[in-house]
Amino acid sequence: MRADRIFAYGAAAGLIGDLLLGDPRRGHPVAAFGRAAAGVERRLWRDHRGWGALHTLVCAGGAAGGAALAARAVRRHPAASVALTAAATWSVVGGTSLGREARAIGGALAAGDIELARERLPHLCGRDPHSLDGPQIARAVVESVAENTSDAVVGALVWGALGGVPGLVAFRAVNTLDAMVGHKSPRHLRYGWASARLDDVAGWPGARLTAVLAVVAGGQPRRALRAWRADAGRHPSPNAGPVEASFAGALGVRLGGTLAYGGRVEHRPVLNGATGRAVETGDIERAVRLSRRVGVLALGVCAAGRLIAGRWSPSGRRPAAGRSGK
Repeated sequence: MRADRIFAYGAAAGLIGDLLLGDPRRGHPVAAFGRAAAGVERRLWRDHRGWGALHTLVCAGGAAGGAALAARAVRRHPAASVALTAAATWSVVGGTSLGREARAIGGALAAGDIELARERLPHLCGRDPHSLDGPQIARAVVESVAENTSDAVVGALVWGALGGVPGLVAFRAVNTLDAMVGHKSPRHLRYGWASARLDDVAGWPGARLTAVLAVVAGGQPRRALRAWRADAGRHPSPNAGPVEASFAGALGVRLGGTLAYGGRVEHRPVLNGATGRAVETGDIERAVRLSRRVGVLALGVCAAGRLIAGRWSPSGRRPAAGRSGK
């Protein structure tokens, strides 16, 4: 079986597994990677970019190398290769858990339990929830759903299509390192620089595909495209900008504005401010549904792209009649 079909079958099975099961309650491979990365940080930490780059190389390179060895070990066994791809896809994507967390916060807001919503918000994003009211929490949830659709689903599928199991694992490792050390805290301002920059590079194609698919699947293609073109470049993140702007236009809401991370206040530009309205609790469910549609479409695009590339690659072409190489 060709590698392109192995990816298509395995990625589809893995995404279905995520849709049906979500993340495991215990023993999640990403959590295990996080613990290992934290251990490496305790040994290597210096207030220096070079040591941070070494941390990124050891952790992301080690994860990708281990995945490459596993893929090599089963490469002669198609069924095992499909199973490995499915397991890796299920491990690295997180669309179902993303939707569950978002809906739990939306349910708390709908019930008027603002304290429960504040308590659950850190499970979804790094915002400081204590000063947020209901609409601000709803806005934070929608923004997190948009950004994590790219980080937790589409980006992984893109790199899986490009690099197979090592691509899937490497992308998730880089994204996890960015969440751990890539933020601008005093401890990680220099040490996390390499992880943050590598995450920007790795996330670039997935973010653009997410934005395109949000335009296609959101039901408001002109508004979504207009918001993307007008406001994405104003966002401080090169990847979150297109994603959040296209989601804002597709949902008809305003995103961005003032927010706080661990006591640090940021004043971000408003996305889709010209035509969007303030986010309401009901928009959380709409964002989750849009996220799921984007994830399914991303699987189709990535699988089709991998199949087309495999068909036109030298190894995927069948020999012409009479020229079988005998």
